[in-house]
Amino acid sequence: MPQYRYYPFLLFIGLCICLQTPSFSQTKKSRAQLEKEKLEVQKRLVEFDKILKQTTVRKKSSMGELNAVNKQLETQVVFISTLSREVNLINREIKETENKIIALENDLKNLKQEYANMVYTSSKLNQGITVMTFIFSSSTFKQFYMRLKYLKQYSDARKKQVEQIEKVNADLLSQNHKLQDKKQEKQVVLQQEQVQKKKLDELKQEQQGIVNTLAQKEQELKKEIAASKKQQEELNKLITRVIEEEIRLAEAEARKKNSKATTTPPGSKMPMTPEAAALSSSFAGNRGRIPWPVANGFISKRYGTYPHPTLKGITETNDGIDIQTNSNEQVRAVFDGVVTKITTVPGMGGTVIIKHGEYYTMYSRLKTISVKSGQEVKARASIGTVYTDTKNGVSEVHFQTWKGLQVMDPSIWLSKK
Repeated sequence: MPQYRYYPFLLFIGLCICLQTPSFSQTKKSRAQLEKEKLEVQKRLVEFDKILKQTTVRKKSSMGELNAVNKQLETQVVFISTLSREVNLINREIKETENKIIALENDLKNLKQEYANMVYTSSKLNQGITVMTFIFSSSTFKQFYMRLKYLKQYSDARKKQVEQIEKVNADLLSQNHKLQDKKQEKQVVLQQEQVQKKKLDELKQEQQGIVNTLAQKEQELKKEIAASKKQQEELNKLITRVIEEEIRLAEAEARKKNSKATTTPPGSKMPMTPEAAALSSSFAGNRGRIPWPVANGFISKRYGTYPHPTLKGITETNDGIDIQTNSNEQVRAVFDGVVTKITTVPGMGGTVIIKHGEYYTMYSRLKTISVKSGQEVKARASIGTVYTDTKNGVSEVHFQTWKGLQVMDPSIWLSKK
């Protein structure tokens, strides 16, 4: 009796498993993260460019313009780095696609060869005997049934083989299209990278031109630094007086209520109500997640003491941070609290101090103020608009954070942009 062979079809199953490998999944994840980072950097570039253009229109070669150019330059470098990473990712995707095409071509070749072997075997087995003769020449009913079963299995196997060949052909065509798309995508990103590198060179030239011009204004810049130092001292005196008064009032209130709290020297932790203590704890627990005092902008002057960017041997000191932003930008409370002081400081414009339990935030260089002393405010609530210096064309808010009488670096509290 002729023996009919049933052919297993594991190649295609193996191929499907191959297409779902962890590296493929990881590539998709990397692609999504990279696209997100790219969009965020592009958004910051547009934001900083807008600030730079506003500054340039009002005044050429100012510190404000230099700060904006420096930030734009820094972000441009990040953007180019992101594009370079995207090119590397596309190269990996191209390599993966090429490997899939090779695997598909090999599987297609094997499937076709296997199908040819089946056809050849079938023709050999059918020589001199018809299918009907083969079936009805069975000596027993069981043999008759088994021959029918074998023939059906063989027929199904050939149909399945044809379907698999067609499926692999379709996948191969799809992967070839994908490969061409990836190569075109790579060219687009490479061209974009070249454009951004050209912009970077232009920004470097602009930066150097501003630095050279500012170097010729040494005496003027020194006067500005001295004035800024005096303004900083006035601000520190103001907020120190406010906090000391708050401590005295809290102690008096605690004694009035026969509290067990004892009088503490200035600088110590002040007595607090349970509500104030909860607010203070909440503020501390949100370190690194507190919103910025303005929706748009960048830190133009950081906290601490550091060398002046253009004057050799000159240092600057900042007890807060300065955030350069757009003209008429809304200044916002960074956390729930109570307005404890509204005043005007010479050279610093309108100033608002908000209490958050034992923590305080101060906002200076405000053109308008839209809150009142004693008013409760929520996080992100507008408290006024930023002031624009007509001399330098800079719209900048000065922001400080204090814990009791201890000044702190505001940047460690703010969320990442």
